Amino acid sequence: MSSLERKVNTIAGQVQYLKEKHIYLFYRELHSAQDTEMVENGRKILMFGSNSYLGLTNHPRVKAAAIHAIEKYGTGVSGSRLLNGNLGIHRELEERLSAYLGKEDTAVFSTGFQANLGALPPLLDRSSCLIMDKLSHASIIESATLSQAKKLKFEHNDVESLSKIFSRIDSDAFKIVVTEGIFSMDGDIAPLPEIVEVSRRNGAMVMVDDAHAIGVLGKNGSGSSSHFGITDKVDVITGTFSKSLAALGGFVSGDRELINLIKHTARALLFSAGLQPASVAAVMESLDIIEEQPELIDHLWENTRYAIGQLKSMGLDVGKAETPIIPIYVRDDQKTYTIAKRLYEDGVFINPVVSPATSADSALIRFSVMSTHTKPQIDFALGKIYDHARLVNVI
Repeated sequence: MSSLERKVNTIAGQVQYLKEKHIYLFYRELHSAQDTEMVENGRKILMFGSNSYLGLTNHPRVKAAAIHAIEKYGTGVSGSRLLNGNLGIHRELEERLSAYLGKEDTAVFSTGFQANLGALPPLLDRSSCLIMDKLSHASIIESATLSQAKKLKFEHNDVESLSKIFSRIDSDAFKIVVTEGIFSMDGDIAPLPEIVEVSRRNGAMVMVDDAHAIGVLGKNGSGSSSHFGITDKVDVITGTFSKSLAALGGFVSGDRELINLIKHTARALLFSAGLQPASVAAVMESLDIIEEQPELIDHLWENTRYAIGQLKSMGLDVGKAETPIIPIYVRDDQKTYTIAKRLYEDGVFINPVVSPATSADSALIRFSVMSTHTKPQIDFALGKIYDHARLVNVI
């Protein structure tokens, strides 16, 4: 049997097992706009598995902006930005993001994954050291592999672990430390000031992936660097438009010379078609709304604090939850699938996170709140979570 056949059979067996147990919860088909309430095969279901933290994906102004862009520019640009696919609105968005994030320049990519994929290889070579948080997103790990740099990982959010790594590597080597602002599964915030201080003391650049922090932390939701007041000390900020900014695409922001290097050498940008006009327009309109309506972020945090408080009072384990991404630890794969399946049947969409995405004793259901969730919606979902957690003896 070939290695490919083994892979095919392994995945087929795992999927078949989950389907036979009636707990296969992937590639679920939804049939309405991404909102707090959605439709699945004619049935209404509450969405608590979305990354649309500010609820802008179905906002009338955002949709109108996207439609207007299609009417003016068409549905796509039919080429890379380097050659024929660069529109004036691409550059307008880059300038807008640079001002929003407090950086000199920005490169816009077609997806958030591609932004991370393209950010690191231009900066690194075989003599460089890339130091990343142990729980870094897959896009960072893939970028690290492409960079050919020496790769090291520090324990999650552990500044002491990071310091020890510096003591083991060549002090003269070019070094960059990569972390996330808000981590996508556990929902905790990186100790960015401490990471920056240790990194700068050891001559390392710092890159922060703010995919889940944009629209959530900082002034007008401008991210974790803004939240801590250290934007000038963070060298590179990356992120995505597919969460709070209600579209598709990603960005890399930093000093003008660094962004110029990325724009002319990042293969993920050079050999990919430019971002579709509808997404560009949707992002710019989303930024307008965020800046005009700061109460959106305020309400997001009200919902976050309320949900965390209620879950803790129920006796559920939410770890170090402190953001709209709230992990509810079940610590058993089978029970996690069972709870998520029963919640789905009861009209609550929530994401199971099990091994190998995490260790089996860290299995969790990922409960994420949006600014546009109502208290009755949150209460209904939390009540169902409590009921099913009790049934499988998690409480």
